[in-house]
Amino acid sequence: MPQGFASFREFYPYYLDEHADRRCRRLHFVGTWLVIAAFIAGLFVSPWWFLAMPLAGYGFAWVGHFAFEKNRPATFKYPLYSLAGDWVMFYDILRGKIRI
Repeated sequence: MPQGFASFREFYPYYLDEHADRRCRRLHFVGTWLVIAAFIAGLFVSPWWFLAMPLAGYGFAWVGHFAFEKNRPATFKYPLYSLAGDWVMFYDILRGKIRI
């Protein structure tokens, strides 16, 4: 990866620094729940719900970055690591390792 991230393990602390504001983390968390809900709706209600997945996930996350963090989402530079970071942060929030 550019800028010296040789692994996700190296990237994740940077990712967390980019999400220092609790309001941003909350929006990420809500967006990820909505992605899960849209996925389930896509499986059981209508495949059109799959189109809502990126809108919900990125929409909530980007509002958090632009309104509260005042930074550019890591997705623009590190799309795959950032996507993985979203899910790891979501899991860490669920486990209580990260506060929202």
